[in-house]
Amino acid sequence: QVQLVESGGGLVQAGGSLRLSCAASGRTFSSYTMGWFRQAPGKEREFVGAVSRTDGTPWYVDSVKGRFTISRDNAKNTVYLQMNSLKPEDTAVYYCAASGLYYSTTAASYNFWGQGTQVTVSS
Repeated sequence: QVQLVESGGGLVQAGGSLRLSCAASGRTFSSYTMGWFRQAPGKEREFVGAVSRTDGTPWYVDSVKGRFTISRDNAKNTVYLQMNSLKPEDTAVYYCAASGLYYSTTAASYNFWGQGTQVTVSS
């Protein structure tokens, strides 16, 4: 079992930055690929990006490439989502999740989820 707790959400103006953190319990954090998803009101949950469980390789959905950066610190059992140049369309609840697969962009492949943190970007 892995328990995940996100933090760092809030209200920011367009063009601003936020850094989300996701702290994981347990001693097997390094064995999980860690993903970030988001869900805006009335929309389906969307894959944002992930960082692999083996070599820390990140990958992103096209809409955030060049603006968002995912990193992990296995010593701290924490994964981060640095969000720069935020846009109003980035407004959503952001979730971190853990998967036993090396690579996945689908929510169904992630076994453990945090409770989510709200990010609101004003125009």
